[in-house]
Amino acid sequence: MSGLQDLVAGLALLMTPMMLFHAAWSTLLGIVVGSLPGLTATMGVALMTTLTYSLDSNAAILVLICMYVGAIYGGSRSAILLNIPGTPASAATSLDGYPLAKAGRAGYAMGLATAGSALGTLAGIVMLVMIAPPLAEAALNFGSFEFFWLAVFGILISGQLTADTTPLKGYIAGILGLMVAMVGSEGIHAHVRFTFGVSDLNAGIALIPAMVGAFGFAEVLTAMWNKAGVLAIAKDKSDKTIPDLIDLWRYKVTILRSGVIGTLVGIIPGVGEDIGAWGSYAAAKRTSKEADKFGSGSYEGLIAAETGNSAVVPGSLIPAITLAVPGSASSAVLIAALFIHGIRPGPLIMIEQPHFVGLIGAMLIVATLFMAIYGLSMTRLFIQVLRVPYAYLMPVVFVLCVIGTYALSQRLFDVWIMVAFGLIGFVLRQMKYPMAPLVLGIILGDLLDKSLRRGLTLTDGEILPFFTRPVSAVFVALIVLSILFNIPAVRRLAMAPLRRIGRWRDV
Repeated sequence: MSGLQDLVAGLALLMTPMMLFHAAWSTLLGIVVGSLPGLTATMGVALMTTLTYSLDSNAAILVLICMYVGAIYGGSRSAILLNIPGTPASAATSLDGYPLAKAGRAGYAMGLATAGSALGTLAGIVMLVMIAPPLAEAALNFGSFEFFWLAVFGILISGQLTADTTPLKGYIAGILGLMVAMVGSEGIHAHVRFTFGVSDLNAGIALIPAMVGAFGFAEVLTAMWNKAGVLAIAKDKSDKTIPDLIDLWRYKVTILRSGVIGTLVGIIPGVGEDIGAWGSYAAAKRTSKEADKFGSGSYEGLIAAETGNSAVVPGSLIPAITLAVPGSASSAVLIAALFIHGIRPGPLIMIEQPHFVGLIGAMLIVATLFMAIYGLSMTRLFIQVLRVPYAYLMPVVFVLCVIGTYALSQRLFDVWIMVAFGLIGFVLRQMKYPMAPLVLGIILGDLLDKSLRRGLTLTDGEILPFFTRPVSAVFVALIVLSILFNIPAVRRLAMAPLRRIGRWRDV
């Protein structure tokens, strides 16, 4: 009950005009940042940290939490309307959100995304407040061996989900991403590799320029290539912005499952919102009675993706607060901000500030409330983006891609990286290769590389512990089963007993 009492006390502390004002403007700004290609949640939290020095610690943390929640949600706006994820976490949202927008159901798609995001965050808050200590302790047991297989599993998931024709193309794109992540100084001994004498590559290829190029500039080039235009401006007369309760109730199991998956993914350090979205989307697709609709405008797929990525936000704060280990890139920036404002995240926080977890939960609830208000009331405004011709919209998107890339590090080289990945992404799109595994490979490449080498160092080159440790063995089993089930002959053989049972029941 103490967790619930801390949550109520935290809400009471935030119910002041000034605190609500801070929550209102920072959540709205977060949605805007998340909506703009290239301006990610990580960058939004980082930039906002520099503006919170003059605020007291509670107000400053509230502003950063609201920015975080708003930016992760805001990425769904451009993902649905333009097929350009505003943040990497929204890549899965575009699979079903954009087809719905093209069919004239943009308003309803954004309404469902808003409901999914709100419910996902609330599910994560429950787990954050009620079971943070035991879950954080479980995450602490992850070592280099488990992180290696986790990275492999993440690539495997996205490869299976996003390839238009065969999972093989998804795997190839993911491996390309892993290769890109190997460029630059390696993380243990800082040895420079694969730079071919280009000193600007010593620090590696940053995720943001690559992501903006693959999703943003590649979309600009694709729009220029498809001169007939792919942006639908037709509007279904039955389109509305408030989702029907019957639709939410119909997918209640999907919402609950996606909330749990997203939170658990967030708890695992270093993973992030994008894997929460893909994992929830995969689970929904595999268990859905309407799996054939996924990727072409499925309500269930859209809800699963948005619920999953939003649930990661509270989940990622569990290891961030209790272990000082970031659950995502944005939570890593948030850890630094907490230290700046005199709060020391880590195991001792339960002793030094025992009510802090409840306060964070209350801040997430307030952020979710404002997110839902803005999401449902400003949907019509966002839909107007659909009416802007691509000839006018794409130059603006390109400028935002350049600004968002340059603003992060003030390096012109990053702009050239963005352009290069845009060209590569355009070519891969024409060949029906998915972009999400490429970007996910870059995200997980550093984790995979460091974990493999650290594990081999700890075992003096012995590879057996990668397979014999309990959690590692579970990951290996999941990876093997996932690969086998993608082989048609194996899948038919495995499903034969179930089909026989079905026929027996029919008799």
